[in-house]
Amino acid sequence: MDKDRASALLAARLGAEALLFLTDVEAVFVDFDTPTAQPLMTLSEAEAGAMDLPAGSMRPKVEAALSFLREGGTTAAIGRLEDAPKLLSGQAGTLVHLEGGGG
Repeated sequence: MDKDRASALLAARLGAEALLFLTDVEAVFVDFDTPTAQPLMTLSEAEAGAMDLPAGSMRPKVEAALSFLREGGTTAAIGRLEDAPKLLSGQAGTLVHLEGGGG
């Protein structure tokens, strides 16, 4: 089982309100690793579905974040370890949200 999915499942079963996916990348990016790359402060379920996210990188994190939120979690964010406190408030990284959830 993928570590991100396992984390989401465990957090949901424990009744956690928030789940952070900590990585060495500051956020989920549009056009990652290109000259036009831009970090996303928020990412909805529909936006994630329309993106071509790398399977070995951000896709499992985004899918796990969405799974956690569907299971009742209130906050899911992706970003750097050093930004962890800011991830919860949306001041850094990417807040993932369900449609109408706001993130």
